[in-house]
Amino acid sequence: MATVRQVQVTFDCAEPERVARFWCEVLGYVVPPPPPGFADWGAFDRSLPPEHRGSAFACVDPEGVGPRLFFQRVPEGKTVKNRVHLDVRVGTGMVGAERLAALDAESARLVALGATQVRRMLADQTDESCIVMQDVEGNEFCLD
Repeated sequence: MATVRQVQVTFDCAEPERVARFWCEVLGYVVPPPPPGFADWGAFDRSLPPEHRGSAFACVDPEGVGPRLFFQRVPEGKTVKNRVHLDVRVGTGMVGAERLAALDAESARLVALGATQVRRMLADQTDESCIVMQDVEGNEFCLD
């Protein structure tokens, strides 16, 4: 039996390229090279049947460590809370005021990119602080 060693995280969305480029900025990911024979992704997209144009986009970790992110257009909008979300680890190893300052700084950077801060969850007896955010299409993620 084969062992799975890689995963791809797939986002359902209305505007795949827009959401993908947002996540490139959040994570320092890049758009992979276009398929052979195409100068860029725009040329590839124009080669598709009209109903498939703009229907998907992807981004990858330039170091090849993190999972590939794939964004696919779906007809329905987001209506409920995500069942799976990403935790963007900006405060790893930090506690207290240092951690909260790092989370707030990253939140401000992402808000400037089009994200929305939903709520700040301050440290308690069990958990350290985190910030719940939404991406440019309302998908929730956490700054942790």
